[in-house]
Amino acid sequence: MQYKVVIPAAGSGKRMGAGMNKLFLKIGCQTIIEMTLTVFGRDKRCNEIILPINLEERELFESLPYIKEFKEKLTFVQGGAERQESVFNGIKAIDDKKSIVLVHDGARPFVSEKIISTLLESCCSSDGVICAVPVKDTIKKVEQEVVAKTIDRSTLWAVQTPQAFTYEVLEEAHTLAEEKGFFGTDDASLLEWNGKKVKVVTGDYFNIKVTTKEDLIFAEAILQGRHE
Repeated sequence: MQYKVVIPAAGSGKRMGAGMNKLFLKIGCQTIIEMTLTVFGRDKRCNEIILPINLEERELFESLPYIKEFKEKLTFVQGGAERQESVFNGIKAIDDKKSIVLVHDGARPFVSEKIISTLLESCCSSDGVICAVPVKDTIKKVEQEVVAKTIDRSTLWAVQTPQAFTYEVLEEAHTLAEEKGFFGTDDASLLEWNGKKVKVVTGDYFNIKVTTKEDLIFAEAILQGRHE
């Protein structure tokens, strides 16, 4: 099954505190964004990678050595002030309105082909499909530094990307959200708000999002483990 993927990459990386777009930080010998893009660039089912970026960084993206082999798959668009706006800009750049669209965080470099395949297999039976992993820790609701409630973790899942949708359902959700001024924390939340059914498939605990300096340490460990 062919698909397109939107990978928002216009963030400033404030939580990383690197003073630059965190996607250009390296894990091993590759930048985070190179590792992420390579997975989709080498997947023959992926026929287009839409990359919403700060266009002032386009030359830097294009100069990355590990993505030159699939440069013809890349479509650059202007990123937005927020992730949701960046994704919507990416959706608007898609010509094939019948395509399957994946949305993936640029800072999740350890996404696997197995996860992608599972999402694609499930996409036709639901309005949207997300990958997630069961929460391991005890979760407590805290109000003013006091525990208000311990939440049953058996029903809680930590959501990851990619998330898979048909173009029509995803575009409709983003259009309506923009019109109504609704902001979600991920693309699936826009579908949920719009009354659509979102299916969950099991992700991978190694599919981490590199957000903080601590995450860089975890990422290096994952990479090293893969090479042993």
